[in-house]
Amino acid sequence: MREYHTVPQPQKLKPHVFTVGEQSYRNVKSLMEPVNQSIVVSGESGAGKTWTSRCLMKFYAVVASSPTSWESHRVAERIEQRILNSNPVMEAFGNACTLRNNNSSRFGKFIQLQLNRAHQMTGAAVQTYLLEKTRVACQAPRERNFHIFYQICKGASAQERLQWHLPEGAAFSWLPNPDRTLEEDCFEVTREAMLHLGIDTPTQSNIFKLLAGLLHLGNTQFANSEDEAQPCQLMEQAKGSVRTSALLLRLPEDTLLETLRIRTIQAGRQRQLFRKPCSRRECDTRRDCLAKLVYARLFDWLVAVINSSTCAAPDTWTTFIGLLDVYGFESFPDNSLEQLCINYANEKLQQHFVAHYLRAQQEEYAAEGLEWSFVNYQDNQSCLDLIEGSPISICSLLNEECRLNRPCSAAQLQTRIESALASQPCLGPNKLSREPSFIVVHYAGPVCYLTTGLVEKNKDPVPPELTTLLQQSQDPLLKELFPTNPNAESQEEPSGQNRMPMLTVVSKFKASLEQLLCVLHSTTPHYIRCIKPNSQARAQTFVRAEVLSQLEACGLVETVHISAAGFPIRVSHRNFVERYKLLRRLRPRTSSGPHRPCPAQGHSGERPTCQFSVEPGFPPPTSSSLKAPGRAGHSALPAGGEATGGE
Repeated sequence: MREYHTVPQPQKLKPHVFTVGEQSYRNVKSLMEPVNQSIVVSGESGAGKTWTSRCLMKFYAVVASSPTSWESHRVAERIEQRILNSNPVMEAFGNACTLRNNNSSRFGKFIQLQLNRAHQMTGAAVQTYLLEKTRVACQAPRERNFHIFYQICKGASAQERLQWHLPEGAAFSWLPNPDRTLEEDCFEVTREAMLHLGIDTPTQSNIFKLLAGLLHLGNTQFANSEDEAQPCQLMEQAKGSVRTSALLLRLPEDTLLETLRIRTIQAGRQRQLFRKPCSRRECDTRRDCLAKLVYARLFDWLVAVINSSTCAAPDTWTTFIGLLDVYGFESFPDNSLEQLCINYANEKLQQHFVAHYLRAQQEEYAAEGLEWSFVNYQDNQSCLDLIEGSPISICSLLNEECRLNRPCSAAQLQTRIESALASQPCLGPNKLSREPSFIVVHYAGPVCYLTTGLVEKNKDPVPPELTTLLQQSQDPLLKELFPTNPNAESQEEPSGQNRMPMLTVVSKFKASLEQLLCVLHSTTPHYIRCIKPNSQARAQTFVRAEVLSQLEACGLVETVHISAAGFPIRVSHRNFVERYKLLRRLRPRTSSGPHRPCPAQGHSGERPTCQFSVEPGFPPPTSSSLKAPGRAGHSALPAGGEATGGE
């Protein structure tokens, strides 16, 4: 880290993520607009994005720490340690083992590293995006739940097992593949990191007790009722599970069971309440919804705790470096709304790269009248039009189905998407699939999405009875997660003219993406592409065809062409003058040479022009010096604008 930080030109060292980290740090120190920096880490699932983000955070924790006293050193060390400790906590609660990756991020995060006027790191803030909360209650074959569930089952002490009702060898429906041991299953690392973030041992125990309660809730199974007027009965082996779950969540057992099996309906002008027994399928859905609701609130609470521990006061920092680590492009045997949102985010980030680098640079050259033959590149705008375009797109059709709230089968949804978007080049039918589905041709490759469950997942309904139930809990943490507010309006869904526009998963995710891109557009962006050498996660195995397809899909081949033929130094005129104004001398441009004294103003109709004045030993730059294309053997201007003699 120190080698890349202290070398005059990091580009001359071997390629490394520290080169990007150091260049962005020097850009902050140079104060060239825009001063704030962002590093976008992208790539397929399992390509190494999370690991790369960890390396960058460690790098900044080292190079951006220069305390002047022992006391400030202790403060800085605490800040850095807390920032680094946020990683294992967020990975334990937000990462899981998938088919493609043992430590797959099931959420996106933007980490804002905050720097003071001395360019020292004073804090950090984390913004998260779209946690895959459905994983709590539903895991694909050969995949696992979130790491934290396996950590508490494998790492709890004998005393804690008694407290959390987790006996050795206990089987849980929501804990598939428990015998598989991963590096991420280390419970002690998570607990130690939580302590550093200010989450004390009793609070930790409270958190893990709630998670154990969710595991027992998953073992609550219902049997079909012979009489539709009667609620479903618990299966015999599930009676102990619902009792234990109620005990751990500190909920009344009878109330918990009633809420899962009976739904309340308001009807008529008088808003009369009716109680209707749920079918077995509805009981399972309400049970899963309860678990997802608790886990999502808990995750948001953890992020808030991390931010309260690491975020600096607004008046103590002036600039920031942002690290964006989002879920990688995904294509599984079965793809649903989660994969659609994940791949949509990757499309937006690819478009940001295309607009900022592939398109903008070439347009700049043309606008300045430079000789330039355009390099063709793959523009993914047509795919974005299909997903989010106006007036009709996949997102708008899903949102409309949610708003109309009408019965819509998977086959009907498929037909509607294919007919309404038939003219879109990136949409294709999946003729080989037996299930209703459609294909989207993404920049990284085609993905088949099943239409089953898309509308329901987009609605993400939470029956108000579930929230009311959790507000009755005597658990201190659940009370904090689900506060009772007597002044709050009724959570029942309004009807008629009072009905508000439904806020769907897709619309919320789209809004958060737009907000993120606004931040990225206001910074100087840097890009790190993570490439998977093979799809089997094998060491020392380099599959040329797979690597080449990734390079071509993300536009790296065109990027190399443009960089090789383009100009290594691109600085706006205003920033250039501001940076090098100490070298500026006003001289009249006359035939007698540049060192003739400047005549008194008013005696000449011509305005003085800028001439270069340089110290002895430095050859005066010519216009071609600033416009020389990057070639082998030529060094680009070092980050921060520090020039060396003759270059």
